[in-house]
Amino acid sequence: MNVAIMGYGVVGSGVAEVLKKNHDSIEKKSTLGSLDLKYILDIRDFSGDVNEKIMIKDFNIILNDDTVGIVVETMGGLHPAYEYVRSCLKAGKSVVSSNKELVAAKGYELLSIAEEKNVNFLFEASVGGGIPIIRPLSQCLAANEIVEVKGILNGTTNFILTKMINDGMSFDEALKTAQENGYAEKDPTADVEGFDACRKICILASLIYGKHVYPENVYTEGITKISLSDVEYARAWGGVIKLIGRAKKLGENKISAIVSPAFVPRTSQLAYVDDVFNAILVSGDSTGDVVFYGRGAGKLPTASAVVADVIDCARHTSKKRFFGWGDAVPDYVIDHLDAETSFYIRAEAENPDEALTAARKIFGEIVVLSRTGAPKNEIAFTTTTAVERELRTKLETLYMINPLSVIRIIKD
Repeated sequence: MNVAIMGYGVVGSGVAEVLKKNHDSIEKKSTLGSLDLKYILDIRDFSGDVNEKIMIKDFNIILNDDTVGIVVETMGGLHPAYEYVRSCLKAGKSVVSSNKELVAAKGYELLSIAEEKNVNFLFEASVGGGIPIIRPLSQCLAANEIVEVKGILNGTTNFILTKMINDGMSFDEALKTAQENGYAEKDPTADVEGFDACRKICILASLIYGKHVYPENVYTEGITKISLSDVEYARAWGGVIKLIGRAKKLGENKISAIVSPAFVPRTSQLAYVDDVFNAILVSGDSTGDVVFYGRGAGKLPTASAVVADVIDCARHTSKKRFFGWGDAVPDYVIDHLDAETSFYIRAEAENPDEALTAARKIFGEIVVLSRTGAPKNEIAFTTTTAVERELRTKLETLYMINPLSVIRIIKD
Protein backbone atom coordinates (compact mmCIF):
# COMPACT_ATOMS: atom_id res chain seq x y z
CA MET A 1 0.00 0.00 0.00
CA ASN A 2 1.16 3.55 -0.74
CA VAL A 3 0.84 6.75 1.27
CA ALA A 4 0.44 10.30 -0.03
CA ILE A 5 1.04 13.51 1.91
CA MET A 6 -0.89 16.69 1.13
CA GLY A 7 1.00 19.74 2.40
CA TYR A 8 4.77 19.89 2.84
CA GLY A 9 5.09 22.43 5.63
CA VAL A 10 6.53 21.84 9.09
CA VAL A 11 4.29 18.89 9.93
CA GLY A 12 4.12 17.39 6.43
CA SER A 13 7.88 17.39 6.04
CA GLY A 14 8.14 15.83 9.49
CA VAL A 15 5.77 13.05 8.47
CA ALA A 16 7.85 12.35 5.36
CA GLU A 17 11.00 12.26 7.49
CA VAL A 18 9.52 9.82 10.02
CA LEU A 19 8.06 7.57 7.32
CA LYS A 20 11.43 7.27 5.61
CA LYS A 21 13.65 7.16 8.70
CA ASN A 22 11.59 4.46 10.44
CA HIS A 23 10.31 2.76 7.28
CA ASP A 24 11.14 -0.83 8.21
CA SER A 25 9.77 -0.72 11.76
CA ILE A 26 6.64 1.12 10.56
CA GLU A 27 6.00 -1.62 8.00
CA LYS A 28 6.32 -4.31 10.68
CA LYS A 29 3.95 -2.47 13.00
CA SER A 30 1.42 -1.91 10.22
CA THR A 31 1.21 -5.70 9.49
CA LEU A 32 1.37 -4.95 5.75
CA GLY A 33 3.89 -6.31 3.29
CA SER A 34 4.79 -2.77 2.25
CA LEU A 35 3.92 0.79 3.18
CA ASP A 36 5.66 3.39 1.02
CA LEU A 37 5.46 7.13 0.53
CA LYS A 38 4.53 7.67 -3.13
CA TYR A 39 3.45 11.31 -3.48
CA ILE A 40 3.82 14.67 -1.75
CA LEU A 41 1.34 17.31 -2.89
CA ASP A 42 2.23 21.00 -2.58
CA ILE A 43 1.80 24.05 -4.81
CA ARG A 44 5.35 25.22 -4.04
CA ASP A 45 8.63 24.11 -5.58
CA PHE A 46 11.24 22.41 -3.40
CA SER A 47 14.31 22.35 -5.61
CA GLY A 48 17.00 20.09 -4.22
CA ASP A 49 14.77 18.61 -1.53
CA VAL A 50 15.38 14.97 -0.67
CA ASN A 51 11.78 14.22 -1.72
CA GLU A 52 11.77 16.34 -4.87
CA LYS A 53 11.22 13.34 -7.18
CA ILE A 54 7.85 12.47 -5.62
CA MET A 55 6.55 16.04 -5.46
CA ILE A 56 3.36 16.75 -7.41
CA LYS A 57 0.98 19.70 -7.77
CA ASP A 58 -2.12 17.97 -9.13
CA PHE A 59 -4.43 16.52 -6.46
CA ASN A 60 -6.16 14.30 -9.01
CA ILE A 61 -3.03 12.18 -9.32
CA ILE A 62 -3.51 11.07 -5.72
CA LEU A 63 -7.27 10.75 -6.04
CA ASN A 64 -7.11 8.53 -9.10
CA ASP A 65 -4.24 6.28 -8.00
CA ASP A 66 -5.75 3.08 -6.59
CA THR A 67 -2.42 2.07 -5.05
CA VAL A 68 -2.69 5.00 -2.62
CA GLY A 69 -4.71 3.71 0.30
CA ILE A 70 -3.81 6.26 2.98
CA VAL A 71 -3.67 10.03 2.53
CA VAL A 72 -2.10 12.36 5.10
CA GLU A 73 -3.55 15.87 5.20
CA THR A 74 -1.20 18.44 6.75
CA MET A 75 -2.22 21.44 4.67
CA GLY A 76 -4.01 23.31 7.42
CA GLY A 77 -6.98 25.61 6.96
CA LEU A 78 -10.44 24.66 5.79
CA HIS A 79 -10.14 25.04 2.03
CA PRO A 80 -9.10 23.20 -0.07
CA ALA A 81 -8.30 20.69 2.70
CA TYR A 82 -11.99 19.88 3.23
CA GLU A 83 -12.68 19.26 -0.46
CA TYR A 84 -9.57 17.11 -0.86
CA VAL A 85 -10.20 15.02 2.26
CA ARG A 86 -13.86 14.55 1.38
CA SER A 87 -12.94 13.36 -2.12
CA CYS A 88 -10.32 10.94 -0.80
CA LEU A 89 -12.75 9.38 1.66
CA LYS A 90 -15.42 9.04 -1.02
CA ALA A 91 -12.84 7.33 -3.22
CA GLY A 92 -12.29 4.71 -0.51
CA LYS A 93 -9.00 6.03 0.85
CA SER A 94 -8.35 6.38 4.58
CA VAL A 95 -7.29 9.85 5.67
CA VAL A 96 -5.10 11.01 8.56
CA SER A 97 -5.19 14.71 9.46
CA SER A 98 -3.45 17.08 11.86
CA ASN A 99 -5.85 19.87 10.89
CA LYS A 100 -7.81 21.04 13.95
CA GLU A 101 -9.79 23.61 11.97
CA LEU A 102 -10.98 20.94 9.56
CA VAL A 103 -11.93 18.42 12.26
CA ALA A 104 -13.71 21.01 14.41
CA ALA A 105 -15.76 22.33 11.48
CA LYS A 106 -16.35 19.19 9.39
CA GLY A 107 -15.56 16.25 11.67
CA TYR A 108 -19.03 14.71 11.80
CA GLU A 109 -19.52 14.88 8.03
CA LEU A 110 -16.11 13.38 7.27
CA LEU A 111 -16.51 10.63 9.89
CA SER A 112 -19.89 9.79 8.36
CA ILE A 113 -18.37 9.46 4.89
CA ALA A 114 -15.61 7.25 6.31
CA GLU A 115 -18.27 5.07 7.92
CA GLU A 116 -20.18 4.81 4.66
CA LYS A 117 -17.07 3.87 2.67
CA ASN A 118 -15.66 1.53 5.36
CA VAL A 119 -12.41 3.52 5.65
CA ASN A 120 -10.88 5.55 8.48
CA PHE A 121 -10.61 9.24 9.24
CA LEU A 122 -8.15 9.69 12.11
CA PHE A 123 -6.75 12.88 13.67
CA GLU A 124 -4.72 12.21 16.81
CA ALA A 125 -2.39 15.13 16.02
CA SER A 126 -5.23 17.68 15.75
CA VAL A 127 -5.28 18.16 19.54
CA GLY A 128 -2.09 18.40 21.54
CA GLY A 129 0.36 17.72 18.71
CA GLY A 130 2.51 14.86 19.97
CA ILE A 131 0.56 14.46 23.23
CA PRO A 132 -1.58 11.30 23.05
CA ILE A 133 -5.16 12.30 23.86
CA ILE A 134 -7.63 11.22 21.14
CA ARG A 135 -6.75 7.54 21.32
CA PRO A 136 -6.64 7.41 25.15
CA LEU A 137 -10.05 9.07 25.34
CA SER A 138 -11.62 6.71 22.81
CA GLN A 139 -9.96 3.56 24.16
CA CYS A 140 -8.13 3.68 27.49
CA LEU A 141 -10.72 5.85 29.28
CA ALA A 142 -13.75 4.43 27.46
CA ALA A 143 -15.11 2.78 30.63
CA ASN A 144 -15.38 6.18 32.34
CA GLU A 145 -18.08 8.77 32.30
CA ILE A 146 -16.03 11.88 31.66
CA VAL A 147 -17.35 14.58 33.97
CA GLU A 148 -15.15 17.37 32.62
CA VAL A 149 -12.17 18.05 30.39
CA LYS A 150 -10.15 21.22 30.71
CA GLY A 151 -6.68 22.29 29.81
CA ILE A 152 -4.01 24.52 28.39
CA LEU A 153 -4.45 23.79 24.70
CA ASN A 154 -2.28 26.42 23.01
CA GLY A 155 1.47 26.68 23.44
CA THR A 156 1.79 30.22 22.06
CA THR A 157 -0.56 31.80 24.59
CA ASN A 158 0.93 29.75 27.39
CA PHE A 159 4.42 30.99 26.46
CA ILE A 160 3.18 34.60 26.43
CA LEU A 161 1.47 34.27 29.82
CA THR A 162 4.53 32.53 31.28
CA LYS A 163 6.71 35.47 30.22
CA MET A 164 4.23 37.88 31.80
CA ILE A 165 4.09 35.86 35.03
CA ASN A 166 7.76 34.96 35.46
CA ASP A 167 9.58 37.82 33.70
CA GLY A 168 7.19 40.73 34.16
CA MET A 169 6.85 41.32 30.42
CA SER A 170 3.85 43.17 29.07
CA PHE A 171 1.57 41.32 26.67
CA ASP A 172 3.09 43.14 23.67
CA GLU A 173 6.65 42.38 24.78
CA ALA A 174 5.85 38.72 25.42
CA LEU A 175 4.13 38.37 22.03
CA LYS A 176 7.16 39.88 20.28
CA THR A 177 9.43 37.43 22.11
CA ALA A 178 7.17 34.54 21.08
CA GLN A 179 7.38 35.65 17.45
CA GLU A 180 11.16 36.02 17.61
CA ASN A 181 11.43 32.47 18.96
CA GLY A 182 9.15 31.04 16.27
CA TYR A 183 6.34 30.23 18.72
CA ALA A 184 3.91 32.80 17.30
CA GLU A 185 2.96 33.52 13.70
CA LYS A 186 3.35 36.94 12.12
CA ASP A 187 -0.45 37.12 12.44
CA PRO A 188 -1.05 35.58 15.88
CA THR A 189 -4.82 36.11 15.90
CA ALA A 190 -5.83 32.44 15.95
CA ASP A 191 -3.68 31.87 19.02
CA VAL A 192 -4.06 35.03 21.12
CA GLU A 193 -7.81 35.38 20.48
CA GLY A 194 -8.39 31.78 21.56
CA PHE A 195 -9.63 30.37 18.24
CA ASP A 196 -7.01 27.60 18.13
CA ALA A 197 -7.88 26.44 21.64
CA CYS A 198 -11.58 26.63 20.78
CA ARG A 199 -11.19 24.21 17.87
CA LYS A 200 -9.35 21.78 20.10
CA ILE A 201 -11.91 21.83 22.92
CA CYS A 202 -14.63 21.32 20.29
CA ILE A 203 -12.89 18.14 19.10
CA LEU A 204 -12.43 16.84 22.64
CA ALA A 205 -16.02 17.63 23.63
CA SER A 206 -17.37 15.98 20.47
CA LEU A 207 -15.39 12.82 21.11
CA ILE A 208 -16.13 12.63 24.84
CA TYR A 209 -19.82 13.50 24.82
CA GLY A 210 -20.79 11.99 21.47
CA LYS A 211 -22.29 14.92 19.58
CA HIS A 212 -20.54 17.35 17.26
CA VAL A 213 -19.69 20.67 18.93
CA TYR A 214 -19.12 23.51 16.48
CA PRO A 215 -16.70 26.39 17.27
CA GLU A 216 -19.40 29.00 16.68
CA ASN A 217 -21.35 27.53 19.63
CA VAL A 218 -18.45 27.90 22.07
CA TYR A 219 -17.87 31.26 23.72
CA THR A 220 -14.24 32.19 23.08
CA GLU A 221 -12.15 34.91 24.70
CA GLY A 222 -8.43 35.47 24.21
CA ILE A 223 -5.61 36.93 26.27
CA THR A 224 -5.02 40.30 24.58
CA LYS A 225 -6.61 42.25 27.45
CA ILE A 226 -4.60 40.59 30.23
CA SER A 227 -2.35 43.11 32.00
CA LEU A 228 0.55 42.81 34.42
CA SER A 229 -1.77 44.22 37.06
CA ASP A 230 -4.03 41.19 36.61
CA VAL A 231 -1.01 38.89 36.83
CA GLU A 232 -0.01 40.48 40.16
CA TYR A 233 -3.52 40.17 41.57
CA ALA A 234 -3.64 36.52 40.52
CA ARG A 235 -0.40 35.97 42.45
CA ALA A 236 -1.88 37.71 45.51
CA TRP A 237 -4.96 35.51 45.20
CA GLY A 238 -2.76 32.40 45.18
CA GLY A 239 -2.59 31.42 41.54
CA VAL A 240 -1.76 32.29 37.95
CA ILE A 241 -3.60 33.27 34.79
CA LYS A 242 -3.91 30.64 32.06
CA LEU A 243 -5.94 30.39 28.86
CA ILE A 244 -8.21 27.44 29.60
CA GLY A 245 -10.49 25.45 27.32
CA ARG A 246 -13.21 23.60 29.23
CA ALA A 247 -16.13 21.29 28.49
CA LYS A 248 -18.40 19.82 31.16
CA LYS A 249 -21.33 17.45 31.11
CA LEU A 250 -24.51 18.95 32.60
CA GLY A 251 -26.94 16.11 31.96
CA GLU A 252 -27.89 13.72 29.20
CA ASN A 253 -28.46 16.41 26.58
CA LYS A 254 -26.52 19.47 27.75
CA ILE A 255 -22.89 20.47 28.10
CA SER A 256 -21.06 23.69 28.84
CA ALA A 257 -18.03 24.64 26.75
CA ILE A 258 -15.88 27.75 26.90
CA VAL A 259 -12.41 29.11 26.16
CA SER A 260 -11.23 32.04 28.26
CA PRO A 261 -8.46 33.32 30.51
CA ALA A 262 -8.92 32.11 34.07
CA PHE A 263 -7.41 32.42 37.51
CA VAL A 264 -5.99 28.96 38.25
CA PRO A 265 -5.04 28.17 41.86
CA ARG A 266 -1.57 26.92 42.72
CA THR A 267 -3.21 23.74 44.00
CA SER A 268 -4.07 22.80 40.40
CA GLN A 269 -1.64 20.84 38.24
CA LEU A 270 -2.44 23.21 35.39
CA ALA A 271 -0.86 26.10 37.29
CA TYR A 272 2.62 24.63 36.80
CA VAL A 273 2.41 24.11 33.03
CA ASP A 274 4.72 26.76 31.56
CA ASP A 275 6.25 27.96 28.31
CA VAL A 276 5.03 26.17 25.15
CA PHE A 277 3.85 23.09 26.99
CA ASN A 278 0.22 21.94 26.95
CA ALA A 279 -1.71 19.95 29.52
CA ILE A 280 -5.16 18.36 29.35
CA LEU A 281 -6.90 17.30 32.55
CA VAL A 282 -9.61 14.68 32.13
CA SER A 283 -11.92 14.00 35.09
CA GLY A 284 -13.44 10.53 34.95
CA ASP A 285 -15.92 9.03 37.37
CA SER A 286 -13.71 5.95 37.87
CA THR A 287 -10.18 7.21 37.29
CA GLY A 288 -10.48 10.61 38.91
CA ASP A 289 -8.20 13.21 37.35
CA VAL A 290 -5.80 12.13 34.60
CA VAL A 291 -3.37 14.65 33.08
CA PHE A 292 -1.82 14.48 29.62
CA TYR A 293 1.23 16.75 29.39
CA GLY A 294 3.84 17.63 26.78
CA ARG A 295 4.71 19.85 23.86
CA GLY A 296 1.53 20.69 22.02
CA ALA A 297 3.25 21.29 18.70
CA GLY A 298 6.56 20.83 16.94
CA LYS A 299 7.66 19.11 13.77
CA LEU A 300 8.60 15.63 14.94
CA PRO A 301 6.27 15.26 17.96
CA THR A 302 3.28 16.08 15.75
CA ALA A 303 4.61 13.94 12.91
CA SER A 304 4.93 11.05 15.34
CA ALA A 305 1.22 11.27 16.17
CA VAL A 306 0.32 11.47 12.47
CA VAL A 307 2.38 8.41 11.56
CA ALA A 308 0.85 6.47 14.46
CA ASP A 309 -2.53 7.11 12.82
CA VAL A 310 -1.11 5.97 9.47
CA ILE A 311 -0.08 2.68 11.09
CA ASP A 312 -3.55 2.37 12.65
CA CYS A 313 -5.17 2.88 9.23
CA ALA A 314 -2.89 0.25 7.71
CA ARG A 315 -3.92 -2.21 10.41
CA HIS A 316 -7.58 -1.63 9.59
CA THR A 317 -7.61 -1.84 5.81
CA SER A 318 -10.53 -4.26 5.70
CA LYS A 319 -12.38 -3.03 8.76
CA LYS A 320 -13.18 0.48 9.90
CA ARG A 321 -12.29 1.36 13.48
CA PHE A 322 -15.26 2.03 15.75
CA PHE A 323 -14.56 5.71 16.24
CA GLY A 324 -16.41 9.00 15.97
CA TRP A 325 -19.46 10.89 17.19
CA GLY A 326 -22.98 11.87 16.23
CA ASP A 327 -24.42 14.96 14.60
CA ALA A 328 -24.91 18.25 16.42
CA VAL A 329 -28.09 18.86 18.43
CA PRO A 330 -29.74 22.29 18.75
CA ASP A 331 -29.08 24.04 22.09
CA TYR A 332 -26.77 21.22 23.14
CA VAL A 333 -24.08 23.67 24.30
CA ILE A 334 -25.59 26.03 26.85
CA ASP A 335 -25.09 29.79 26.68
CA HIS A 336 -21.95 30.61 28.67
CA LEU A 337 -23.99 33.16 30.63
CA ASP A 338 -26.08 30.30 32.03
CA ALA A 339 -23.06 28.46 33.44
CA GLU A 340 -21.82 28.89 36.99
CA THR A 341 -18.57 30.71 37.64
CA SER A 342 -16.96 33.24 39.92
CA PHE A 343 -15.21 36.45 38.94
CA TYR A 344 -12.07 38.39 39.62
CA ILE A 345 -12.88 42.06 39.06
CA ARG A 346 -10.38 44.93 38.81
CA ALA A 347 -11.81 48.42 38.56
CA GLU A 348 -11.33 52.13 39.02
CA ALA A 349 -13.35 53.89 41.71
CA GLU A 350 -13.39 57.52 42.84
CA ASN A 351 -14.01 56.34 46.39
CA PRO A 352 -12.54 52.82 46.79
CA ASP A 353 -13.90 52.23 50.31
CA GLU A 354 -17.46 53.14 49.33
CA ALA A 355 -17.16 51.07 46.17
CA LEU A 356 -16.06 47.96 48.10
CA THR A 357 -18.91 48.48 50.59
CA ALA A 358 -21.35 48.64 47.69
CA ALA A 359 -19.75 45.56 46.13
CA ARG A 360 -20.34 43.60 49.35
CA LYS A 361 -24.00 44.61 49.36
CA ILE A 362 -24.47 43.62 45.72
CA PHE A 363 -22.31 40.47 45.48
CA GLY A 364 -22.48 39.27 49.08
CA GLU A 365 -19.21 37.81 50.27
CA ILE A 366 -16.19 39.10 48.36
CA VAL A 367 -12.44 38.72 48.85
CA VAL A 368 -10.51 41.98 48.46
CA LEU A 369 -7.11 41.70 46.79
CA SER A 370 -4.14 44.05 46.96
CA ARG A 371 -0.87 44.54 45.12
CA THR A 372 2.22 46.66 45.60
CA GLY A 373 2.15 49.96 43.73
CA ALA A 374 -1.54 49.89 42.88
CA PRO A 375 -3.10 53.31 42.09
CA LYS A 376 -5.16 54.75 44.94
CA ASN A 377 -8.32 54.61 42.83
CA GLU A 378 -7.91 50.91 41.93
CA ILE A 379 -9.81 48.10 43.60
CA ALA A 380 -9.77 44.36 43.00
CA PHE A 381 -11.85 41.56 44.46
CA THR A 382 -13.23 38.10 43.78
CA THR A 383 -16.84 36.99 44.01
CA THR A 384 -18.53 33.82 45.17
CA THR A 385 -19.84 31.32 42.62
CA ALA A 386 -23.10 32.08 40.81
CA VAL A 387 -24.63 31.92 37.34
CA GLU A 388 -22.60 34.24 35.13
CA ARG A 389 -25.66 36.11 33.90
CA GLU A 390 -26.48 37.04 37.50
CA LEU A 391 -22.92 38.15 38.18
CA ARG A 392 -22.91 40.32 35.04
CA THR A 393 -26.21 41.92 36.04
CA LYS A 394 -24.90 42.69 39.52
CA LEU A 395 -21.72 44.19 38.06
CA GLU A 396 -23.79 46.49 35.85
CA THR A 397 -25.63 47.82 38.91
CA LEU A 398 -22.33 48.68 40.61
CA TYR A 399 -22.35 52.12 39.03
CA MET A 400 -19.61 53.50 41.33
CA ILE A 401 -16.83 51.67 39.50
CA ASN A 402 -15.30 51.46 36.04
CA PRO A 403 -14.44 47.78 35.41
CA LEU A 404 -10.99 47.28 33.87
CA SER A 405 -10.74 43.47 33.97
CA VAL A 406 -13.23 40.67 34.55
CA ILE A 407 -11.67 37.20 34.57
CA ARG A 408 -13.27 33.86 35.45
CA ILE A 409 -11.92 31.75 38.29
CA ILE A 410 -11.28 28.00 38.33
CA LYS A 411 -11.43 26.69 41.88
CA ASP A 412 -10.52 23.05 41.38
